[in-house]
Amino acid sequence: MAPRGRPAAAAMPKRGARKRLKFRADDVCSERVTVADYANSDPAVVKSGRVKKAVANAVQQEVKSLCGLEASCVPAEEVLSVSGESCDSSDEMDTKESINGRTASRKKKSKRHKEDPDGGGGEEYPIDIWLLLASYIRPEDIVRFSLICKKAWTVTCTAAFWTRLYRRHYSLDAYLPLRLRPESMEKLHCLRACVIRSLYHMYEPFASRVSRNPAIPDSTPSTLKNSRCLLFWCKKIEGNRQEVMWEFNFKFKKQSPRFKSKCCKGLQPPIQYEEVHTNPDQDCCLLQITTFNFIFVPIVMGMTFTLFTINVSTDMRHHRVRLVFQDAPVRNGKKPRLEQGVQVVLDPVHSVRLLDWWHPQYPFSPKA
Repeated sequence: MAPRGRPAAAAMPKRGARKRLKFRADDVCSERVTVADYANSDPAVVKSGRVKKAVANAVQQEVKSLCGLEASCVPAEEVLSVSGESCDSSDEMDTKESINGRTASRKKKSKRHKEDPDGGGGEEYPIDIWLLLASYIRPEDIVRFSLICKKAWTVTCTAAFWTRLYRRHYSLDAYLPLRLRPESMEKLHCLRACVIRSLYHMYEPFASRVSRNPAIPDSTPSTLKNSRCLLFWCKKIEGNRQEVMWEFNFKFKKQSPRFKSKCCKGLQPPIQYEEVHTNPDQDCCLLQITTFNFIFVPIVMGMTFTLFTINVSTDMRHHRVRLVFQDAPVRNGKKPRLEQGVQVVLDPVHSVRLLDWWHPQYPFSPKA
């Protein structure tokens, strides 16, 4: 007997691109067209994501017939507002868009968000217009005004801006130190710092802020942590009170914030206005503690301030202040080791005040 032949192998479908379905106008009717055909359409069917022209014409005829109108009255281009160009060959359009999609996906994300070189993002106005608008800005809105654009920020760096701001709020009734008087404001050196200090003497909203500060703060100030002590001095106060009090002053420089980017440490003013923005007391503050008795305080200049507490005194009538200084700053999340630092205990305490560099009672050099 002749050997039986092997059965013919079943024909396996070849791997390759999926066969794309083509829409025919005759197949489309009101029962078969759903929202899913447009919102969740298969990419193999509609690769470009837009409706085929044949489908749009069929849908238009169906809608017109339901409305009792002729389908030939309105061209199909008016219905397809999303496509501004005609699609004669759907297969060629799908092929082109698939190639463009693959090419665009290979580009870096940063290149997608490049700015338009023609400046189509908005209008640029001359700096003179921003300088004119700055004449109507309130002192408390200067930061918001400078954040509008780069030219608005540049205006706030000029000497003309700070000079006009000083003249606008100057009052003959205000008592000003010698350095903050009009004849001394002609100097460009430290002009911005002097104008800000003078506003806390003349401008009522700023002056009311300083007057509301209580003798003892409601909560312990936390802004002095890891600040470096630059100066320390004490003096005897003889006033109307029968008791003589002593005032202990600690001048601190706050720790500057650390930026992740090492290339830039913040926005710097233009070179021609560096003298206007010079401020030797930038980021400095004064801790002023008044006591009823003289208390010996060790040398703490050059050390880092790590702990500050305000408690009730032993006589239950006054307050007790405790200061801890160390040689190095304490990292975030770690508690300072008290045995390694220098402790200063002031008890009993009459008042505790924290004065920023712009405070009217903050001591500054008249040569600044």
